[in-house]
Amino acid sequence: MTTDPALPQPPVAPRRPTTLTHHGDDRTDDWFWLRDRDDPAVIAHLEAENAFTKSVLADQAPLRSAIFEEIRGRVRETDASAPVRFGPWEYFTRTREGLQYPVHCRRPLGATGLPDPDAEPGSEPGEVVLLDENVEAGDGYFGVGAFDLDPDQELLAWSSDRTGAERYDLHVRDLASGTDVDGPIPGTYYGTAWAGSRATGDACLFSVRTDEAERPFQVWRHRLGTDPALDECVFEEPDERFFVGVERTRSGDLVVITSGSKITSEAWTIPTATPMSAPVLVSARREGVEYHVDHHRGPDGGSLYLVTNDDAVNFRVMVTPTASPDRSHWSEVVAHRDDARVEAVDCFAGHLVVSERSDGLEQIRVVDLADGGQHVVALPDAVYTVGLGSTPEYDTTVVRIGYASLVTPSTAFDYDLVDRRLTLVKRQPVAGYDPERFTTHREWATADDGTRIPISIVAPRDAPRDGTAPLLLYGYGSYEISMDPGFSVARLSLLERGVVYAIAHIRGGGELGRAWYDDGKLLHKRNTFTDFVACARHLVDGGWSSPGRMAARGGSAGGLLMGAVVNLAPAAFAAVVAEVPFVDCLTTILDPSLPLTVTEWEEWGNPLADSGVYDYMKSYSPYDNVAPVDHPAILVTAGLNDPRVQYWEPAKWVAKLRAVGTGDRPVLLRTEMGAGHSGPSGRYDAWRDEALVLAFVCDRVGAAGRIVPG
Repeated sequence: MTTDPALPQPPVAPRRPTTLTHHGDDRTDDWFWLRDRDDPAVIAHLEAENAFTKSVLADQAPLRSAIFEEIRGRVRETDASAPVRFGPWEYFTRTREGLQYPVHCRRPLGATGLPDPDAEPGSEPGEVVLLDENVEAGDGYFGVGAFDLDPDQELLAWSSDRTGAERYDLHVRDLASGTDVDGPIPGTYYGTAWAGSRATGDACLFSVRTDEAERPFQVWRHRLGTDPALDECVFEEPDERFFVGVERTRSGDLVVITSGSKITSEAWTIPTATPMSAPVLVSARREGVEYHVDHHRGPDGGSLYLVTNDDAVNFRVMVTPTASPDRSHWSEVVAHRDDARVEAVDCFAGHLVVSERSDGLEQIRVVDLADGGQHVVALPDAVYTVGLGSTPEYDTTVVRIGYASLVTPSTAFDYDLVDRRLTLVKRQPVAGYDPERFTTHREWATADDGTRIPISIVAPRDAPRDGTAPLLLYGYGSYEISMDPGFSVARLSLLERGVVYAIAHIRGGGELGRAWYDDGKLLHKRNTFTDFVACARHLVDGGWSSPGRMAARGGSAGGLLMGAVVNLAPAAFAAVVAEVPFVDCLTTILDPSLPLTVTEWEEWGNPLADSGVYDYMKSYSPYDNVAPVDHPAILVTAGLNDPRVQYWEPAKWVAKLRAVGTGDRPVLLRTEMGAGHSGPSGRYDAWRDEALVLAFVCDRVGAAGRIVPG
C-alpha cells in the first residue's frame, strides 16, 4: 500500500517469517508472531494501530459526534420495558439517562398500565429492584450472563463477566434482602437451571463450565448454601465437537441437558422434584441427527415434544412419552415441509407455539393440543422479523411476541392463542422518527449458478434509482444464522443522510431452510462469497447505487465474508467494515489447541485430516489470498480478550493488506484492549462505537451531511 507522506503513517509490523507445513504444502506467515500476547511488542503494536486509526479518523470527529448525539437523541434514555408476567409478579427493566446498564425490577401482578418510564427504580407501589447492573459494574467491561429466578421467585441466579472473555462468576441473590447469599462460583458459562426448592431444603442450581479450549463441556450441580468446592459434575461431554447447555423447561418439571455439535445432538433430563437424580437419556445420538426437546405436563410424567431433522431435512415436530422417550416411541405432530424450516417448539398447557421460517421470513405457528388445529399468526408487514418473546408462564393462552421490520421499531405484542388477536403492549419510542419517510423492499439477485438470493432493502422514500445513492450492504452467511430485517435506531443516521441499507440473505445462513445452509458450508463455502458479490451487482444493475458509492459490512464469520469479498471483487466497494473478522481461518482451523477449533470442523471442514479441505480453504482464506491490488478503504475491529476470533487474525490481516496492497486508501485497525467479541459493554460506549463505524461509512460513500429533516 502506498501512503501520502504528508499524512499520518501506519505502524509497520516487522516481518518475522514462520513456515507452516501441511499436506506437503508450505505457507509462509510473516506475522505469525503477533499471536504472542505476552510479547510486549505485540501490545505495543496494537496500541500503535489504535493511535494511527484515531489520527486518521480525527477529521471525522464532528461527524462522529453528530451521529452519536443523533442516536442518543432518538432513544428514550430514561425508560421502562414492557412487563412480563410470571406468577404473582411482573418483571421489567428500567434504564436511566446517563447510566450505561439496565436496572432489573419487578412489581406485584395487578398494577394498571405500563410502569412509569420516568419513575426512579423501586419508587412505584410494590416495585422492587432485583439487580442494578450499574451498581455491580464498576469500571471497565461488565456483562451479565445468567439471570434466572428460582421456582419460588425468592432467589436470583445471576452471573458476571468483567473481561469480555465470556467466563462468568455465578452468584445467588436473596430477593427479600437484596444481598448475595451464595457464590461466587467462578468459571461458569451461559446456561443455568434451578431444581428442588429452598422450602424443602433441596434447592440446587445447575450450571455449565468450559474446558481449556473454551468449550462448554460439563454440567455441575450446586447445592444451595454449600461450599462450591463440594459441587458435583453430573454430565461431561468428551467429544470435542460438542457444546453442552442446560435449561429448565417452561413447565418447571424438568432440567434438560443438551449436547450438540453442528450436525448432531442429544438430550438428557433430570426431574426438578428430585434434583439429585442422575440424568436420563432421551434418545441416543446418531450422526447427522439433531433433536431439541420441551416438556408438556400430563399423566405419568407427561410428554416431550421434539424438533428434529430425523427423516426431515427441514425438521418436524414429534411427541413422545417422558417415561419412554426413545425414538421408537416418537410420533409426528407437525409434518416436514419442503417450503418451511421448523426451528423451535415451545410448550404451553393447551398449545404448542412453533417457530418456523418460510420464503426467507420468520413465522409463528400455533397448534391447539385439544383438537390438533393449526394456524399461522398474521402479521402486518411484508418484510419483518418476529419471534416468541419472554413468556415464562406455562398455563396461559396469551404469549408475548417480539416484532420489528426495517421501518417498524421493536414492538412487544401479546397474542391470544385462542382468539388469534394481537394486542400492542409497547413499541420502542424513537424521537422524531416518521416511518413514512422510508420504504422497504424485497428483491432477488441471481447468483453465478442461477440461484435466486433474497435482499432486504430500506431506503429514503425519495432515493434516486440512477446509481448515485450511497449504499451499505450487510452480510453474514454462516452457521445457519439468519440476518432478519429488523429495526435499528442507529441505522436512521444512515438513512437520514440518503444512504440505502440492504441485507444480503446469502447461502450459509438459514433464511431459506436447511438446504440454504448446506449450500454455503464445507466445500460449498465459496457460494457465500459469490452470492454477496452477486447481490452487490444486482443493486448496481438496479440503479440503487454504484461501486464508488457502496460500502460493505460484516462481523465475525461475516468478517471472513468481508475478507473474501475484498480479494474476490476489490473494485466492487468503496469501503469495507470488517468487525472481529475470522480472516485467518485456515491457520486457525488447522490448530486444535486453539479455543473452539475442533467444534468448527463440521462447519468448515477438517483441513488437518483432509488435503482436499485444506486446498479448498486455502483457496478462499482471506489472509492467504491478499493480492497486490487496489483495495477499498477498510476499517477492521478486534477484541484483545475475544475467545471466538483471536485478536491476531485481524491484526495480521491488516499488516498484510498494507504490505501487499497497491492502493492508497486507508486500512485501519481498532482493537478493544479490555473487551471481547461483542465490543464494549455499556450502551453509551456501544453507541460511540457504532457512531465511529457509521461516520467512516458515510465519509467514504459521500454521505456526510443529513439530507432528511428531523
